[in-house]
Amino acid sequence: MMMRVILTVLGYVFCVVGLALSGSDSVPFEDFDVRELEMENEKKGLLASVENEAAVVSPSSPKPLMVPLTLIQGADSKAAASMRLLLKAKARTALSSFHLILVPFNMLISSLTALLSGCSAGGLASILHCDEFRGLFKATTKVKCLSDAGLFLDAVDVSGGRTLRNLFGGVVNIQDVQKCLPHTCISHLDPTSCFFPQNLLANVKTPLFLLNAAYDAWQLQASLAPRSADPQGHWTECKLNHAFCNSSQIQFLQADFRNQMLNAVRDFSRSRQNGLFINSCFAHCQSERQDTWFANDSPLIANKGIAESVGDWYFDRRNVKAIDCAYPCDKTCHNLVFK
Repeated sequence: MMMRVILTVLGYVFCVVGLALSGSDSVPFEDFDVRELEMENEKKGLLASVENEAAVVSPSSPKPLMVPLTLIQGADSKAAASMRLLLKAKARTALSSFHLILVPFNMLISSLTALLSGCSAGGLASILHCDEFRGLFKATTKVKCLSDAGLFLDAVDVSGGRTLRNLFGGVVNIQDVQKCLPHTCISHLDPTSCFFPQNLLANVKTPLFLLNAAYDAWQLQASLAPRSADPQGHWTECKLNHAFCNSSQIQFLQADFRNQMLNAVRDFSRSRQNGLFINSCFAHCQSERQDTWFANDSPLIANKGIAESVGDWYFDRRNVKAIDCAYPCDKTCHNLVFK
């Protein structure tokens, strides 16, 4: 049976851990404007676009199957889990009617094409498990991975500390995550460093697409300027609405964050099999929202939208390495504003 499979790792969970660490004042992933895919209400985002793409390529081809995986939520009592075991135990899909049904594991591995995608923490999961996911399928299966808003940086915060490194260190230690990290990384870096995508990209052999906002809204709030690093609240208005950022704050975001992101993907972008779309927006999870993924006014880089760019890369139509000019040049952004 021919099949296209899209596995989506929901954005509020990690591949092997949750991010609910007691005592942390950082914004947990599940508290950051997170909602599960509303499958029963509407087709949107990735699945709708790929269904349309499949129809264009071959009107008689079967509709792609989306298999949402809620791997682990909550880190306090759950241990690491294998993607293979999870797929065997709980493979679910949504057909065009969006009614959840069980899908036998052997149907998944017989697919002709497969895409592992995830947003936010799920984007990190897509990077961590991309090669493992590739190994679940036959060599003849076309397998690729998409990480949306998963490029978490080991960045210095506004106080000179490393808030996200401290948070990731707790996750790695509590869950003993080093057992799941690439040996090629932990052989020369500590496990916490190897939990950051910037140190993992060189180890991923499967074609991978990175979709990220250069001024990631979650990282601005939880990593760069959390309350612990900004007790006086100098960054409060800037975090809620980029229009209130002063020139020195914008300079910090340009030099200390955006430039670090671009440096992190420099070698990754040299491989033709990989794809890249980094726009200069204050956003997070752009593949999960129809208005940013595929709409008449969706964000553009060089007149190409996100869905079209991902489609060009996935179907090998062209080499996609889209990097936006620095803020505030992009007028197509759907910037997030918080109250």
